[in-house]
This record gives sequence, C-alpha cells and structure tokens, in this order.
Amino acid sequence: MTVSEFILSLEAKQMPSGISPELSALWYAGVNEWDRAHELVQNETDADNAKIHAYLHRLEGDLPNARYWYAKAGIHPSVLAFQDEFNDLIAYFTGKTSCIMIDDFDDF
Repeated sequence: MTVSEFILSLEAKQMPSGISPELSALWYAGVNEWDRAHELVQNETDADNAKIHAYLHRLEGDLPNARYWYAKAGIHPSVLAFQDEFNDLIAYFTGKTSCIMIDDFDDF
C-alpha cells in the first residue's frame, strides 16, 4: 500500500483490507474516530504503537499524556503540524520512509 492509496481510502471512508493494526488505528484517526483509534493502541506497549498513542493524545490536546507516550516510543515530542505528523506516521507504517520523528530520546 502506498501513502496515496491510504489517503484515498480515508477520502472514500473505506478501510483497506489486510492492513496492520497500526495502520487501522491511523485510518480511524484519519476519519475522526479517535475513540476507535485509541482502543487499538491503548493496551499495546511497543514503540510503534506508542508513536500512534502519542499522536492521538497530542491531537486531543492532552499534552502531558502525549509526552509520556513519546517518551515510551523513545522519540522527541513532535512539533510538526498535526497533518504532517499524521502523514509521516502513514509513510512509516506503510514502509515507505523512516519516521522522521525517530530519535534517541536520551539526547533530548
């Protein structure tokens, strides 16, 4: 799946079949179903899910919780525009590019 195909699926409001749980969470976030997106990541503790979890809490305005999840992901809190962070996460989870937010959190 390409980033463009994913974006088109959001516009069509049709989730692609066979996508990863991480992309599913991003898909729900992209169609403004924050609760469903959060349900998919809230019990996952790996760094990849933490990236999405951080984004979701930043999106809702819960910055202390977002910072916690960015730390769990081992990355700096994002200063990107929401849409830019969202697009970067899509690119990362479709395997098209490295997540530009990846960094050694200890250097922050």
